[in-house]
Amino acid sequence: MSVTVAAVDLGATSGRVMLGHVGPDELRLEAIARFPNTPVETIDGLHWNILELYRSIVDGLRAAAQAGEVASIGIDSWAVDYALIRDGRMLGTPYHYRDARTAAGVDAVHAVAPFAELYGENGLQFLAFNTLYQFAADRIAGTLDLADEALLIPDLIAYWLTGERVAESTNASTTGLLRVDGSEWNRPLAESVGIPSRLLPALVQPGQRIGVLRDAVQTATGLTDATPVVAVGSHDTASAVVAVPMTDPDAAYISCGTWGLVGVELDAPVLTEASRAANFTNEGGVDGRVRFLHNVMGLWLLSESVRAWERESGETVDLPQLLAQAAAVTAPQPVFDANDPVFTAPGGMPERIAAWLSERGMAAPQSRAEFTRCIVESLASAFAEAVHTASDLSGKRVGAIHLVGGGSLNELLCQLTADRAGLPVLAGPVEATALGNVLVQARALGEISGSLEELRDLVARTTSPRRFAPRA
Repeated sequence: MSVTVAAVDLGATSGRVMLGHVGPDELRLEAIARFPNTPVETIDGLHWNILELYRSIVDGLRAAAQAGEVASIGIDSWAVDYALIRDGRMLGTPYHYRDARTAAGVDAVHAVAPFAELYGENGLQFLAFNTLYQFAADRIAGTLDLADEALLIPDLIAYWLTGERVAESTNASTTGLLRVDGSEWNRPLAESVGIPSRLLPALVQPGQRIGVLRDAVQTATGLTDATPVVAVGSHDTASAVVAVPMTDPDAAYISCGTWGLVGVELDAPVLTEASRAANFTNEGGVDGRVRFLHNVMGLWLLSESVRAWERESGETVDLPQLLAQAAAVTAPQPVFDANDPVFTAPGGMPERIAAWLSERGMAAPQSRAEFTRCIVESLASAFAEAVHTASDLSGKRVGAIHLVGGGSLNELLCQLTADRAGLPVLAGPVEATALGNVLVQARALGEISGSLEELRDLVARTTSPRRFAPRA
């Protein structure tokens, strides 16, 4: 027997509604709806088009209901961004984490709580767009005073579906306002940096039921009043790590999409000065695990370059063909620092990469194929370095790398990562995030049972990762 559940999986460039069919010996996904996630630039900054996303989610759930019985719904998305709520209503469209307003928030927070102190409190790497810095920017603008609560993106979608306002713990761990052990909100820290603790909703853990669908949602989707929304690892990386088929515990993971999240899974955080200096983060995972990892810029570097070339030429760039041409490049290409914050903002990516190389006395690639090879080599270098640093800082031996997500389809990236790391890369599954989402739902419903290791064994038995051996 198996159960069918719906996964709402929102990425930084696209979203999807997937049906997961899960049983003791079954794990498969069925794509029901895919839709773009295109930010909107307005006079006051860069925003997520959250209403369009919600409409697409409801349409996808309606299609899921038409496909058959849906036992539950789980929601995951990117981290750190939120909507401010007053009397149950959203105050303005959520800002995108790439919006420039966060810089003022960094200075305001660090004037009260220097980064070294923050690291001991929350264990998070420094990223200028972390939620507490965004909150501080909103406080300076006066908008926090208007709100009585804040909801992270997956929690906002769950609220609109059920009417229940909560914060799921794995995503809450990325805000900088959760205690490093993940047990509760760090309200004293929030108040000390001027963030009212009233904004922080009650915490729930992956596997807990959030609520059932509102009447209006039932009407819009055709789902029943008994359909629950179940908390999953609502930070998409937390769900992806659930579905990494790590049958050998001595492994690292790379969840590669817009971002490359590179690290190892631990039972306890690493809060050393060396870890802080290396800018490694300790984020919450499912079942109380710690995702000890480093954010690398990821496929954003390539997708932004492709967008720039398409705007320049007015023609569509065939990415698989471009990657094949890049793989055929034999001349050595320069490597740039894929972690440099200069590459965070959208627009003009090839020019910024060329300028970075020029400033350091390196010649920029000439053709698109060479540029693509340069980007992929740089990503592979950053991934390999992060894997070895994670191993050194945590003391965890790493004998293989599991690369999941959209990046697992990029054969050149997988091979170059294996080459630079000197370790085999096991590529896949592509839809790891959705798989982790549906696995947690199915376990919460009692259709499957077991530890994370047992869930991963099911992934390993039902998927076939491709192995890339390191070349000399």
